[in-house]
Amino acid sequence: MRTNKYKQLMGQRIVQTMGEWSKQVGVEEQEMHRFFHNLKGTSGTLGLTQIESYSQQMEAAFSSDSDHLIRQENWERALHSVIGMLEEEALLGQPLNADSAAEEVHAVPEKTCPSQNRILIIDDDISFVTLIKEELEKNNYPVSIALNAERGLKLFYDWKPNLILLDYILPDKSGLDVLSQMIEKAKQSHIPIMMISADASLDKQIAAYETGAMDYLAKPLDIKLLLTLLANRLTMKTEWERSITIDELTGAFNRRHFNHMLNLLIDDFGRSGAPFSLAMMDLDHFKKVNDTYGHLKGDEVLQAFVAAAKRVAGKPNIICRYGGEEFSLLMPGADAAEAIRILERLHRQMQTLHFQSDEHSFQVTFSAGVSQLAQHNRHPEKLIEEADQALYRAKRTGRNQSIVYSEEMPKLEQESPLHIMVVDDDPLMREIVVRQFAGWRSQRHKQVQVNSYPDGTTFMHSDWYCEGERHIILLDCTMPGLDGIEVLGSLRRLYPEQSIYIVMLTARSDNADIIRALQQGADDYIVKPFHLEELVLRIERLANRL
Repeated sequence: MRTNKYKQLMGQRIVQTMGEWSKQVGVEEQEMHRFFHNLKGTSGTLGLTQIESYSQQMEAAFSSDSDHLIRQENWERALHSVIGMLEEEALLGQPLNADSAAEEVHAVPEKTCPSQNRILIIDDDISFVTLIKEELEKNNYPVSIALNAERGLKLFYDWKPNLILLDYILPDKSGLDVLSQMIEKAKQSHIPIMMISADASLDKQIAAYETGAMDYLAKPLDIKLLLTLLANRLTMKTEWERSITIDELTGAFNRRHFNHMLNLLIDDFGRSGAPFSLAMMDLDHFKKVNDTYGHLKGDEVLQAFVAAAKRVAGKPNIICRYGGEEFSLLMPGADAAEAIRILERLHRQMQTLHFQSDEHSFQVTFSAGVSQLAQHNRHPEKLIEEADQALYRAKRTGRNQSIVYSEEMPKLEQESPLHIMVVDDDPLMREIVVRQFAGWRSQRHKQVQVNSYPDGTTFMHSDWYCEGERHIILLDCTMPGLDGIEVLGSLRRLYPEQSIYIVMLTARSDNADIIRALQQGADDYIVKPFHLEELVLRIERLANRL
């Protein structure tokens, strides 16, 4: 029986510990306390009630914070009593390779899917963690083990588990200290942390909950109860994440989830080297859909596109709404060629969709740019930039196509004009800014076109937007009619964020006003009056990012 295997392993570990201690002058009292603390939890979990009871007595007999040395005859007497109980159970007959078990629990799966329910156990009791690891893996939970705090913290940051089982007492640091080190990041990533301990005292439970633990589980653990609790907590985590990561309109994942998963997939690439591609997608002429058929029909188109992308791409690919009518497709395991095959299927799927508005029927296409992750672009901003350049190349060369990024594209990018627009009700301010940028060139754009508008209404009703090209808008915060903040909100709602940078011009240094603009999506702000040299430097920085 599996239980006997773990009982025998526990006996082997006790004998091994005795061999290690016999080489020492003495054993510190706190080490004796920790030994019996762990033995109490493990023996109880394995149903060895006699050893559990004895270990509880011994744990209480030794101080948890004393470095007083226990002489060999005294610790041998305490451990021989346990050996005698194991011999009564006939559990010391079959030798087990305890060192192999130790190596096994250190193992981390080389290739893992970010969506798996990965569980990290931080506990120094090999008998206990080996039992728990096997039971969890039988139920399809990928598990990694750390036998000390240092290893546990490293796996927490590198392996990115979905749930953590953390022992209260560890050989190199208190489990409570470990909890305090990881709790903020765990909260940000919605990772439940369960403290486990053979000590169920009220003060320790309170300390664990106050530090941020979700649960406090007392050893011995009931395996069925543990499995049920894990499923409950992981389901709760999934529901939390869904509530904050799903775009309500389309059902695609949102920008926040995109950022999180992109970083995770880049990290996984660093460990496994498996191919991964990113596609940035944009619906062609989508503004005309909204203008011609209304925003409700536009919403219907967005929803239909996401539904088609989910059908075609399937798992493990991840569709996200990046902003407005721009979407991203994360494709783990796909190289650039496979990514293009997926997108071509989506192009064909979109050709079968017909949208109806009153008596009119229309279709919608999309353009996409693909970048495959490699050593040279192992950074989110670089990978997105490459996919964006390929996307805008697809738009400028005919739309309704998908293109893979190439090294020649930055040079082609310089051939595309940069549009600078000044929206301000002060005619003198408009004239000064237009003259300042007449004949100006950025490092990345050889062509610069400058236009001005007297108010927000005139600007929004003009034909200012050039699809597939880049725009910098200098937008006055306070204008008659349509307020600058309202224009800002409309721009962020209706147009691709990556092709438009917005600088708010305000005569007020009111922090609340500035915060409101930044929250609405402004990329920068300048308080009037300002030096023209400062304005040019700001625009230069933004132009280099476009």
